[in-house]
Amino acid sequence: MSSKHKGHSSRMPEESSPKRSPQNIPYKDLPHIINADGQYLFCRYWKPAASPRALVFIAHGAGEHCGRYDDLAQKLTGLNLFVFAHDHVGHGQSEGDRMVVSDFHVFIRDSLQHIDLMKKEHPELPVLILGHSMGGAISILTASERPSEFSGMLLISPLVVASPEVATPIKMESYTSDPLVYHGGMKVSFVIQLMNAIARIERALPKLTLPILVLHGSSDKLCDIRGSYLLMDTVQSQDKTLKVYEEAYHALHKELPEVSTSVFTEILTWIGQKVSAAGETSHT
Repeated sequence: MSSKHKGHSSRMPEESSPKRSPQNIPYKDLPHIINADGQYLFCRYWKPAASPRALVFIAHGAGEHCGRYDDLAQKLTGLNLFVFAHDHVGHGQSEGDRMVVSDFHVFIRDSLQHIDLMKKEHPELPVLILGHSMGGAISILTASERPSEFSGMLLISPLVVASPEVATPIKMESYTSDPLVYHGGMKVSFVIQLMNAIARIERALPKLTLPILVLHGSSDKLCDIRGSYLLMDTVQSQDKTLKVYEEAYHALHKELPEVSTSVFTEILTWIGQKVSAAGETSHT
């Protein structure tokens, strides 16, 4: 049979038609990884000036993108931490239909792929994971797959239980000025995957023993704070802290200055302590 049969053209060499991001930028001009499904994921790397003491992976929330963590990541590099992140499938500058995922586990699988890649380049460094909202759910499930691999997990308003006030587990926050943020409605298939994630988290929490810091606003309308109380009661970690911000909303790191400044200080202090502790154990 001739190799010129139809359908072959879809596997043409990349040069002929370079893969482009949803914003129409060729991926060869963007930092990216290619996931197990062959989808291109846009990545960001914040490298400290001095040699890094630890790796920090950031998992962003539903409908947003990793560029929204730039201010936090910059502060972390000040502690000589190497921060990295990617836009999840269907988000930001990554491939995939907007806000669609075939299975929530794709987010976890892709996160582990990126983490493994970075660990290979920096095998001696401890790894911490930081997640906000749906990224909190991703962080919990990622950590539970590798119970002894992470030196700490930091959760900002994590998605742990479905919110009673809304029909969906999490409402979209729209950041109107940000073109990379998804402004459409929540798709039913995506809500099903979030419910799927919530069911998995319930089973995953008792497996967690790593140090955990949770920050949550008492007026969070998107991810119910009950989830953070449940998490504190259920995880096996000896070292676990929940800090509640009275009257604060969902995106604590994007709150009024008095809240976000406190949030950054909490995060930097806590990560600094964990990295020092991890450094001491690796030298003994």
